[in-house]
Amino acid sequence: MNVLIFGAGMMGRAIAYDLSHFSNFKNIIIGEKDTQTRKSASRFLRSKTIEITPIDVGNVNMTKKHYDAADVVISAVPYRFNYTLAKIAVETGTHFIDLGGNNTIVQKERGLFKRAKKEDVTIIPDLGLAPGLASIITHDIVNHMETVDSVKLRVGGLPIHPRPPLKYQIVFSPYGLINEYVEDAIVLDHGKILQKKSMTDMEFLEFPRPFGTMEAFLTSGGCSTLPYTYTDIIQYLDYKTIRYPGHCEKINTFLELGLAEEKRIRIGSASIIPRDIFASLLLKHVPTTGEDVVLLKALGEGRKNGKKIHREYLMIDYYDKKHNITAMMRTTGYPVSITAQMIQNGTIQQRGVFCPEEIIPPAPFFKELKKRGINIIIRQRRG
Repeated sequence: MNVLIFGAGMMGRAIAYDLSHFSNFKNIIIGEKDTQTRKSASRFLRSKTIEITPIDVGNVNMTKKHYDAADVVISAVPYRFNYTLAKIAVETGTHFIDLGGNNTIVQKERGLFKRAKKEDVTIIPDLGLAPGLASIITHDIVNHMETVDSVKLRVGGLPIHPRPPLKYQIVFSPYGLINEYVEDAIVLDHGKILQKKSMTDMEFLEFPRPFGTMEAFLTSGGCSTLPYTYTDIIQYLDYKTIRYPGHCEKINTFLELGLAEEKRIRIGSASIIPRDIFASLLLKHVPTTGEDVVLLKALGEGRKNGKKIHREYLMIDYYDKKHNITAMMRTTGYPVSITAQMIQNGTIQQRGVFCPEEIIPPAPFFKELKKRGINIIIRQRRG
């Protein structure tokens, strides 16, 4: 079987790296429009088994031709392309996975279910860290309880050596980061799906040294389809982003000043969009490289056999110094690679369009993560 990855950025490289080391795919092809990105990816991967070729995903006819040589297609390009790429997958009878990033696009992809099933195709959108890994953990919580009172998901990508004032490191598009901070968060509360203002509902979490006390607050996107999938199963579910203490307060100051607004304003003779300025300043003044860490804590409470159950999932994943792979690349890209291999080897056989919590079996998935040094510690207690 052959696999085709669209996008040679950080996540595309992580996916290709993992496939080249763990999978049985005969050919691994990366399609990338930008010449410099192709060259950079080639230097990073240093693999004779990975072919990097020019493909412009904006050119539908060009893109469609490359599906013929692939059994599984993976999208690691901006989410705006994913619906079109998923439609081509159905038309060509090719399995498809993407990193998601936008609930509207994901819902459009889910509308392809009947056609995908008819064409014997599996499509899995919204797969990565959160949503993705966090979604599969939620699935595992549900599997271990008869009734679920609450699921609380806490995830954050952070620098190991934080620098003031924001104590943050940009690990993906600053526009995506701003969206997480300004768009409403979705919360499932006893059968009702609520929208709540992001950057609110602050809490503090304890992690092992050297992290200690960290802050967590509501942000958009991390729940994805979970509130809809589990409306009648989980009583309460929310998602919060983890940061070093003080980050939320500082960002809120910028938001209150209007730096995230998208409406043009005039300054003298110039017309500018505040969000563009904010994104540019973040890229200029906030580190974009360096050793990072991904922190994850998920808490599930419910009942089984009439007894109260508490399940806690803890993951701390560090930058891979030996291979120069960030923790964010590992925890976002490797789940995609693992899932592609599950389709390849028949672990996943359902056909249609499914989000991660609906189709990816947690136990073998966690086992594969462990092979890669991504360890999820699970603790359960009763009462």
